[in-house]
Amino acid sequence: MLWQLTINGLIAGATYALIGVGFALIYNVAGFFHFAHGAIFTLGAYFAFFFSSKLGLPIFIFFPLAVGSTALIGCFLDVAIFAPLRRKNNSPLILLLASLGAYIILQNVVSIIFGDEIKTLRNGLVDSGIMIFEARITQVQIFIILVSIAATSAIHVFLKNSKTGKAMRAISCDPELSKISGVDTEKTIFWTFGIGSALASVAGILIALDVDMTPTMGMNALMMGVVAVIIGGVGSVPGIALGALFLGMAQHIGVWKISSQWQDAIAFLILLIFLVVRPEGFMGKRIRRTTV
Repeated sequence: MLWQLTINGLIAGATYALIGVGFALIYNVAGFFHFAHGAIFTLGAYFAFFFSSKLGLPIFIFFPLAVGSTALIGCFLDVAIFAPLRRKNNSPLILLLASLGAYIILQNVVSIIFGDEIKTLRNGLVDSGIMIFEARITQVQIFIILVSIAATSAIHVFLKNSKTGKAMRAISCDPELSKISGVDTEKTIFWTFGIGSALASVAGILIALDVDMTPTMGMNALMMGVVAVIIGGVGSVPGIALGALFLGMAQHIGVWKISSQWQDAIAFLILLIFLVVRPEGFMGKRIRRTTV
């Protein structure tokens, strides 16, 4: 039983990492809580469902097509909603409320088009999986873990070495100084929305390949991603991955002796502990106040 819970926690942590890293990119660069990130997660799954079930495309085609389509939606949200609000110097609270409105609209659009009933991307018989340390894991679940490792590692390298990645880091540290230094902030934020949305889309598709999908699946996924970001460290991709793994393990091993309905309560209990004891997270940097 313990091995199975550990495997389940690893799988959950892999998806939390993708959602969390995408959210943290947008939060750090754009500077507000992007509620619509949860709807983007959902859209990824439903784009994949449309391309797979309605058009009959194989996974190696519908997967990147769904990710690209969702990334475009994320970029569209920035161009149509958030960029005009930024030009008017609106506060992060206004941007948050606009993002919440976008989340509600997108969720309802999904409900209208696809219906509220449960859907799945799985085809054929349910895979019984292979045995590893007295626990079963399916090929899809192995795929989830490998994709998560590859995607988070790629983003870490991208932020460290690419010109756009360095611009993202500069804006997250000091938006005004980066603008004075010649960084095209609007273009960088635009690309950030595309990359962050792509990561959320990948997480949504992977979840839909393993279990089921509903139009309301995004909010809980967003909350778990945000918890992973806070306990891992907002500005650190490795930290977020570590926080996501810790959260997934804690949730699944924590319900070993109690009901699974307490998983969300465990997540937010961990969040409260970190906010009190170590608010900067595992790998975040503590900010020291100075006076001049």
